[in-house]
Amino acid sequence: MTAGAVLADLRSPALAEPRRLVAVPLGSCEQHGPHLPLGTDTVIATTLAGRLAAWRSDVVVAPALGISASGEHAGFPGTLSIGTDTTAAVIVELARSAWWAAGIVIVNGHGGNAAAVARAVETIRAEGRNVLSWWPRIPDSDAHAGRTETSLLLAIDPALVDLRLAAPGALQPLEDIAPELRRQGVRAVSPSGVLGDPTGATLGEGRDLLDKLTSDLVAAVDDARNTW
Repeated sequence: MTAGAVLADLRSPALAEPRRLVAVPLGSCEQHGPHLPLGTDTVIATTLAGRLAAWRSDVVVAPALGISASGEHAGFPGTLSIGTDTTAAVIVELARSAWWAAGIVIVNGHGGNAAAVARAVETIRAEGRNVLSWWPRIPDSDAHAGRTETSLLLAIDPALVDLRLAAPGALQPLEDIAPELRRQGVRAVSPSGVLGDPTGATLGEGRDLLDKLTSDLVAAVDDARNTW
């Protein structure tokens, strides 16, 4: 699937009419085990936003926000985080600046941004702006850098994945390790940073997941657009 319109490639007059929706990929810069890149969440969010724009001609894709709330990964080299408060403030200011748009679609690729996104959406809506927050929901998926994310990256760009380094991490259900994870971070529950088992990841599964998530995102935007 060819990606849709990229905001940074357009000229201002092209955005005067009709009013577009702005899809904002919200990712992270954090460890994803030894086999996936730090920008995994950003890559996934940007890909899905591009697919949304390919389906809907009224959507343009904003530059990705690639550093967000990743404090739980602070024990690993390469992780950068600006925290929940700052992430929420950045999203709010971005929405305020997009006065020319018909609405904002936050395509969130990082679960650690949930609190920041919820706070930002509340403020944006209270100010009378249209906003939708969406992130991938995959039943029975692993939590971080496991089979799900590895399969998605294989489908997006196999060169980003080094399967030779893929190995199981913490395999306990997330609800069992969540209290310690919140208190001490990911390293306390998984020295490798992996929550799940990436060794069974496949390109075919990744393609199926991308298609499913794209359909889910398009449907969510269709529903929101009908009410704006």
